[in-house]
Amino acid sequence: MYQTYDKWPEIAENQLNSNIKLIGDCNPEHIVFAGMGGSGAIGDLFSSILSKTNIHVDVVKGYLLPKTTDQKSLVVCTSISGNTIETLSVLDQAKKIGCKIISFSDGGIMEKISNEKNIDYRKIPSFHSPRASFTSFLYSMLRVLNPVLPISNSDIVESIIQMKSLQKLIWSKNISKTNSALKLARWLPKIPIIYYPGGFESAAIRFKNSLQENSKMHVISEDVIEACHNGIVAMEKSTDIKPILIQGKEDHIKTQERWNILKEFFNNEDIQYKEIFSCSGSILTKLINLIYFFDYVSIYKAVLSDIDPSPVIAIDFIKSKL
Repeated sequence: MYQTYDKWPEIAENQLNSNIKLIGDCNPEHIVFAGMGGSGAIGDLFSSILSKTNIHVDVVKGYLLPKTTDQKSLVVCTSISGNTIETLSVLDQAKKIGCKIISFSDGGIMEKISNEKNIDYRKIPSFHSPRASFTSFLYSMLRVLNPVLPISNSDIVESIIQMKSLQKLIWSKNISKTNSALKLARWLPKIPIIYYPGGFESAAIRFKNSLQENSKMHVISEDVIEACHNGIVAMEKSTDIKPILIQGKEDHIKTQERWNILKEFFNNEDIQYKEIFSCSGSILTKLINLIYFFDYVSIYKAVLSDIDPSPVIAIDFIKSKL
């Protein structure tokens, strides 16, 4: 697994510069990103990137399309394995509605159905596992969907350049005290709680999911503003749960105010916490580099806990019953 992550920037660059066919003529005002697990995390990221545009975005992690989906919608179905039953269900519904569809997988049933039903399809190479294939699929989709997404090429290139800089600091060839991902992995409590600001939900959810899948541990994630109206009360009681504060360099001034108040509360209550700051740049650059950092943290935590991060026995059990 770590060998795949060591190559994430190169994988991203290769897929961005590939000769994969771009999407055809389409000008959607509504896009639905459907996918589960690692594929669903890609939808979360696209939702964050497009949150300040005029495009209405839905992310479906389940069996059903939203009621607002119609023939003018673009439905993007992603299943890295190609066999995710929830996403295949969405694909079937979208075909019946008659909306514009494009599907992505590394083969499987999705490729077969897409070819049989004349659905626009792109086969993307996977690496090691669905969650480790994140950059392969993300940057392939950024290229394919470029004609219909208001995301500049300069922002995409910037995100890879920043990833290359981060790579040298946190990859497996730097197992030292200067590796900040390893340092955070050593600090992680039995149950961390991840606080995140608006716009960074996709990075927080991905961190939670990666710790759950790779490190086999329980994790909580909460929007920092909402948590101040409910979740923070639980911290009044003595607990082994410790906060991780994901902060952006350009967080809204009221969000910055909330961070300062929270840190004052934690300090007064003698609650240990860690602050993680995003890099500078576009929202894409910030998110993919946070995800890159946090995924390494989850792998290092697994190794430190003498756990193989690759197997997901519980997920395999559930899939075998479906």
